[in-house]
Amino acid sequence: MISRRKFIQQAGAAAAFTILPRFVLGKGYVPPSDTLYIAGIGVGGKGYSDLTGFVANPKAKIALLCDVDDRMAIKAKEKFPDAKYYKDFREMLDKEKGIDAVSVSTPDHTHAVATMAAMERGKHVYVQKPLTHSIYEARVLAEAARKYKVVTQMGNQFASHEDVRKMKEMVDAGMIGKVKSAVAWTNRPVWPQGIARPGGVHEIPKELDWDLWLGPTKYIDFNPGYVPFNWRGWWQFGTGALGDMACHILDPFFRILPVDFATEVECSATTNWEGIFKEADYSDCGPSSSIIHFKFPKKEGKGHIKLTWMDGGLLPERPEELLPNEQMGDGSNGIILEGTKGKLMAGCYGLNPTLLPTQRMKEKKMPKQTLPRIEGNEAGHYTQWVDACMKGYGQMELSSSFDYAGPLTEAVLMGNLAIRSYNQRKMNADGKGYSFPGRKKLLWDAKNMKITNFDEANAFVKRDYRKGWGW
Repeated sequence: MISRRKFIQQAGAAAAFTILPRFVLGKGYVPPSDTLYIAGIGVGGKGYSDLTGFVANPKAKIALLCDVDDRMAIKAKEKFPDAKYYKDFREMLDKEKGIDAVSVSTPDHTHAVATMAAMERGKHVYVQKPLTHSIYEARVLAEAARKYKVVTQMGNQFASHEDVRKMKEMVDAGMIGKVKSAVAWTNRPVWPQGIARPGGVHEIPKELDWDLWLGPTKYIDFNPGYVPFNWRGWWQFGTGALGDMACHILDPFFRILPVDFATEVECSATTNWEGIFKEADYSDCGPSSSIIHFKFPKKEGKGHIKLTWMDGGLLPERPEELLPNEQMGDGSNGIILEGTKGKLMAGCYGLNPTLLPTQRMKEKKMPKQTLPRIEGNEAGHYTQWVDACMKGYGQMELSSSFDYAGPLTEAVLMGNLAIRSYNQRKMNADGKGYSFPGRKKLLWDAKNMKITNFDEANAFVKRDYRKGWGW
């Protein structure tokens, strides 16, 4: 006969076994512990706040950390002391086959390769905005998410805020009639842009693996002007003001309006001079300011909607309906939708949607709630993804799955394609001076991901990868 003490010991051992995590028991086993084990790739700065956002959901546990710069990982290591640490995400994903999900918060140029590596291994993914560095990557990741049947979310967290849903309910209720155009703006860049490449010889910090930081892009010498933050302004690594803020500010435009892929884009950008009538060639870097005009066909096939984007502190004309002392947007960023019966203004992230003139907010009865709300608003963007991962692919609607975030990112990066084309210059045939053939309206064939009237622009649709980094 087994003793009571022996029985308790054996029962405890059996119970301990049944709650082992999936990354111990192998892919496909859902343990009674009902825990999602997450690996973080890029765990400093926004990556750190993403990880803390996930664990607000008690179902989530941070199991692995990965960062190419030990300095950036200090806080995450302290916060999650039990998580194993790697520098190379490729090594981590090859060795740690049982994790459930991956969060990617690297510089933009590494988003796609890290995300694809995770999805190919059947891991759910959360990726900071913008989803990718190139238009082609955005299209491919959206297709891959469906192919591998993984739960996805882009990190434009205010896409889960109730104000964006209120804004949609106001438009759907016809409070401004049919939307015919929109204008959006930001004070970004708040980092150096429109400058020459930094120079000099610099020692690589011992905590930083510079080759891994470069990842899929071509090798260049280390410069502290790129890390840890100012990479955003350099096309080799970042996506400029648009990449930083447009996935937030333009989210209401794409969430509310039934528009398809853009068909036309044109822009103008700040000119830099290095002498009298001598333009500086700073084409490696985003401009200090730009204005971009898009044309989006309506999905039902009737007409189109125009969108204007402005950055670098440039502002649209104040609406006549806005009183002289009233704030436009949130002061630094904003969006205004113009309809056949009025205008609707919001700040960054679609917060504080306001009918113009503002007196209408007191005079008009707000529409009834028709859209579900996400508990916690932007904080719920993280816990929503965790819950969706636990339920499995296709079982729960998310605020910014790749089916939505992919086309949104493509539109954002169309603006950068226009800027980069605009700044392309060619030596004139007589060898005297330059011309700028890219300064024209660009016509976009979305199905084939191709500019049809200026082939040089297509160099910015897709990029090349260093050996060992592509897919």
